[in-house]
Amino acid sequence: MDLTSTLAGIRPLDADAMAAARARQASLTKPPGSLGELEELGVRLAGLAGQCPPPVPEHPAVAVFAGDHGVYAQGVTPWPQEVTVQMVANFLAGGAVINVFARQTGADVVVVDVGVAGDLAPHPALRPHKVRRGTRDLAVGAALTRDEAVTAIEIGIATAIELVDAGADCLLTGDMGIANTTPAAALVAAFTRTAPAQVTGRGTGIDDETLARKTAVVEAAVGRLRPAADPVDILAEVGGLEHAALAGFVLGGALRRVPVILDGVIAGSGALAAAALHADVAGVLVAGHRSAEPGGRVALEHLGLSPLLDLGLRLGEGSGAALAQPLVAAAARVLRDVATFDSAGVANK
Repeated sequence: MDLTSTLAGIRPLDADAMAAARARQASLTKPPGSLGELEELGVRLAGLAGQCPPPVPEHPAVAVFAGDHGVYAQGVTPWPQEVTVQMVANFLAGGAVINVFARQTGADVVVVDVGVAGDLAPHPALRPHKVRRGTRDLAVGAALTRDEAVTAIEIGIATAIELVDAGADCLLTGDMGIANTTPAAALVAAFTRTAPAQVTGRGTGIDDETLARKTAVVEAAVGRLRPAADPVDILAEVGGLEHAALAGFVLGGALRRVPVILDGVIAGSGALAAAALHADVAGVLVAGHRSAEPGGRVALEHLGLSPLLDLGLRLGEGSGAALAQPLVAAAARVLRDVATFDSAGVANK
């Protein structure tokens, strides 16, 4: 499915199903509003499914989009770039945090190579869709061409459709790429019009000197953007291949009308691009957690999302999304399974 057709096929949430869900919430054996954010999440799930109660998302799938970054050359991270290849191998071997959390929730994990600089051995869980071997250095020019950005977006769309067609009813965003919080900060700054210093964080734990250098890189890159730049141009200028693919993954989830649980700042920056491409995308998004990265928090605020968890996480990989998935299922299960005052013979106020 290409980008143009995908955007044309995305529809808003079903207002009638949402109204029915709100009415049902009011009739359940609990004080109104007592389940907090889970109640509104259940309403949105009904709107997404077009029915009340909505189906319980019990078959989650995680897509870890992996890529490398030319901005690594600017010394924005202390981690060696070869860690991207090594961690992809760890994902495929089942030994990473996301694999452990996915096993806990029964989620399948696939790894999508959209731009890893090194070579990866074939594996059943690996999707080899390398657009190029890492991005160009966003500190000195555009990280991607527009065509490369569109290709990465369409890889994300295709991945979402593949997983849903295989039975997934909930999509979880994952990512891997040394130095990828630098383009994420640039994307958040660009899409939210926030000062780079307010959205650039320490990533994997950088010192003050490295943070200052990283912030300066983000400021310079965002400063190059044309006022009339569209979302794809922004992705191409300052983004990464995994960020663009995550934007497509969100769009694919919106097209197939399944919830997409966001992880941290990388996913948030991709979701900002997706929402800029189509306003109705926001309805499918669930904020898995509040990232420790400042850009992640700004992205969620801009998207109007309340995080389900606040644990100080900053790992990435999809870890926060996987931890939050049972809560998404619970929100739907409440609407389906909790008795009403009438059916349970309980007096209402």
